[in-house]
Amino acid sequence: MSSLLVFPGQGAQQPGMLRHVVRETLDEASDVLGEDVSRLDSPEALQSTRAVQLCLLIAGVAASRQLAMPADYVAGLSIGAYPAAVVAGALGFSDALHLVSLRGELMQQAYPQGYGMTAIIGLDLATVEGLLAQVHRVDSPVYLANINADNQVVIAGNDGAMKAVAELAKKRGAGLAKRLAVSVPSHCPLLEKPAKMLAEAFASVQLKTPVLGYLSGSRARPVTHIEALRDDLAYNMCRVVDWRGTVQSAYERGVRLQIELPPGAVLTGLARRVFEQGTVIAFDGARLDTLQSLLREEGSRQP
Repeated sequence: MSSLLVFPGQGAQQPGMLRHVVRETLDEASDVLGEDVSRLDSPEALQSTRAVQLCLLIAGVAASRQLAMPADYVAGLSIGAYPAAVVAGALGFSDALHLVSLRGELMQQAYPQGYGMTAIIGLDLATVEGLLAQVHRVDSPVYLANINADNQVVIAGNDGAMKAVAELAKKRGAGLAKRLAVSVPSHCPLLEKPAKMLAEAFASVQLKTPVLGYLSGSRARPVTHIEALRDDLAYNMCRVVDWRGTVQSAYERGVRLQIELPPGAVLTGLARRVFEQGTVIAFDGARLDTLQSLLREEGSRQP
């Protein structure tokens, strides 16, 4: 049996989410960025896409360091791919901080207002795709962004277009159509230009072959080659997230323990729909020694 660490994406952020991060990691990040990163998790600061993404990176890496025990696989949803790559040994923490800082700035500058993401729960993928086709226009775009579960997807685009899709979804029986705390239209063609700019910055960054299995949230399969990993990280902002497929891929590879790194437990809830056997648990709210024991036990079951 195998274990998996998962890292959440934008929307999972919480004010004060760095207060439990050990000072050593905060100081390291502050030195790299030349600013006090402990100030990035205030309610005011978290209005910034850059601050949100840096907080998610720092919180994920710090928690994995606290675990101090390797898993067999890592995977991250959207920005979560960056702490996943750091923990997999493929991307240096310092490089990740600089890249995520740039990533957040590029995304925010591309769409400072009037765009975002909306979750739709209770309809299947085909139905939502039909609604998107009805509403999408060149001057009012809206796209599929995330496939989170069989009956949970996320759309991205213009505020007006998303509202129109949400209203149609409710008429079709959706249990919920909720605007997310994300101020940019991630995981759709609207972010192709900033993704290309980030890829240019990635060209000078040294990556290494992952020492843990790195599962791509876009491709829903392992990525091992360095150039494929570079492409995956740079362009994941404009590619549909197939989280349902990623978790299913992990389960089919023998993963029976999933631990969700901070903040929150959204990915834990999604995984329970896939894990017919095994354990899914969130770092937040769990005892550190319990999590370490679970990792140790799963490792001892390796054939």
